[in-house]
Amino acid sequence: MPLGSGRAGEWLLIDGRHVQRVGSGDPPSADRVVDLPGATIVPGFVDTHVHLTSTGLSLANHDVAGAASREELLSIAHARASAGDGVVWLQGFDESAWADPRLPSIADLDAVTERPLAIFRTDGHVALANQPAIDGAGLSDVRGLERDAAGAPTGRLTERAERSLRVWAAEGLDRTTIEELQLAAAAVAASRGVTAVHEMSMPHWHGARDLEVFLGHRRLLPVDATPIVATTDVSYAVSEGFTSVGGDLPLDGSIGARTAALADPYADVDADGTLYFEDDELVSFFHDGHAAGLQVGIHAIGDRAIDQALTAWERVYQALDSRERRHFRARRHRIEHFEMPTGEQVERAAVLGLAVSIQPTFDRRWGFPGGLYEAGLGRERASSMNPFRTMVERGVELGVGSDAPVTPLDPWLSVAALEEHHEPRQRLSRADAIALHTSGSARLAHQEEKKGALEPGMHADLAAYEVDPFDVPTVEGLRPILTVSLGREVFAT
Repeated sequence: MPLGSGRAGEWLLIDGRHVQRVGSGDPPSADRVVDLPGATIVPGFVDTHVHLTSTGLSLANHDVAGAASREELLSIAHARASAGDGVVWLQGFDESAWADPRLPSIADLDAVTERPLAIFRTDGHVALANQPAIDGAGLSDVRGLERDAAGAPTGRLTERAERSLRVWAAEGLDRTTIEELQLAAAAVAASRGVTAVHEMSMPHWHGARDLEVFLGHRRLLPVDATPIVATTDVSYAVSEGFTSVGGDLPLDGSIGARTAALADPYADVDADGTLYFEDDELVSFFHDGHAAGLQVGIHAIGDRAIDQALTAWERVYQALDSRERRHFRARRHRIEHFEMPTGEQVERAAVLGLAVSIQPTFDRRWGFPGGLYEAGLGRERASSMNPFRTMVERGVELGVGSDAPVTPLDPWLSVAALEEHHEPRQRLSRADAIALHTSGSARLAHQEEKKGALEPGMHADLAAYEVDPFDVPTVEGLRPILTVSLGREVFAT
């Protein structure tokens, strides 16, 4: 299938899933010709960090994401609770954008409905629950159930309590619903020019069934979806034929929840976050995963969590001989997020050959002066976060993800965020930003020989645009007129 870009007669010849030839002039004969006069064709974006089911759920929660106050959030919850039965599930609120960031009390939540009510924060590390939800999920003695001075639940949940509530609520989703949610999310990805995603499966969030459903139909999704499971069960990962393990497995929490693990306390609360692994436990997991031939990943946001991850990897690395160290570096073990590294930690990651999945839209949403990060960390620490250019210059492997639904599944928004970093010295050029989100992201899954470029033998993953992304003042809001994934036309206007 020749695909004409209309730019000086340029064309691609696609043979099944792959690009066969790239040329100019008259296109070769083929069974089908797609003519795109004046369009610009670019490689498909690879999103290195998505949660498909949660993203599908978020599509029905735009009103929650847009809530500007606790009163508005409670009003939305009341409207949802007026119809149906079972758990009332809301997702995506962000109190950091409210004029008054105080959360609803448990009395407020109880007044909404007698049904179980579960409201999840946008970062996936905080939930609000009324008493029926707390009782139904059996959370009375679970770590992370916040209590007031009198010992009564406040309705705010973090850590294990938040995760347990989510798993319990997810039991109400049947297989067909999960399939539809994952398909809806993948369709959004295709409509934005994304042709491949790394699905960060979280059994401790949505239960084992969510992963089973994904594996059962992932090859039917409109984008190429690679499973990366948040588990320490290396034997399971090997038996299932996975090439990676760990993924978004939390080593710490989030800044929004004040559970990201910090070397020094938060600026606004007397806490320094939480580490979910003991040192030796983490080393054992990293060693076993590496020895099994897997790429091992972990979620680390705070500087203390990053230090624990790097120290654990160094213990594994130092036990290897020179040849084994070369293979270690080639494995590109991953850290997800890596938001608060010091300069020394960036250097240590580069020495180990670690790969980092960054989320530029985190900086765009929370990194500006007066934003969530500055409120929680103070100006000095917030200003040094997400040092993308430093990591590129020091030779750290980088790929770009959205962490959808935490931030939108929108690659051009990520490119704009890289161009417009809150710290001018950390900004990247548009060309470098696009490269990180295509070929760089492909490298994070060892797919650089298949994805990230439009060359003979590569996967036919591409998106066509009516305008040249390099000729417009901003790429924010840019949408394709055609997306092709593995040679399939998966989106067209």
